Amino acid sequence: MTVFDAPTAIPYLRTDVSGARQPWDEVQTRSLAKRFGYSVPKTIAFSEHTDDPIQRLINAVRSVNADAVVVPSLAHLGGVVPDVLVRVVDVITVEPEATYARWIIPPDAPAETRAR
Repeated sequence: MTVFDAPTAIPYLRTDVSGARQPWDEVQTRSLAKRFGYSVPKTIAFSEHTDDPIQRLINAVRSVNADAVVVPSLAHLGGVVPDVLVRVVDVITVEPEATYARWIIPPDAPAETRAR
């Protein structure tokens, strides 16, 4: 597999959550993404002053057609994985290491659709 064939992940962090650990958080998110086989075009870092950071993250994900967002922890997403984000992209956390995958079939789809 070449870099061009690899799926894309965007590391994301909140500078106010990382604080002095920001360089370490960036290394950890990029390293995990690469270990999982993703190409990593850029890291996105927003502060507590960023308006609508989740929507801005979704816009960035769509602009590079990313397959995943990697965060140091759920604290960088406000403590939970936002539904609007996981509808668009897989979310991977470094600590604890976990993956929140997009639903191929939405969980609220009719039962006959899910059974197939």
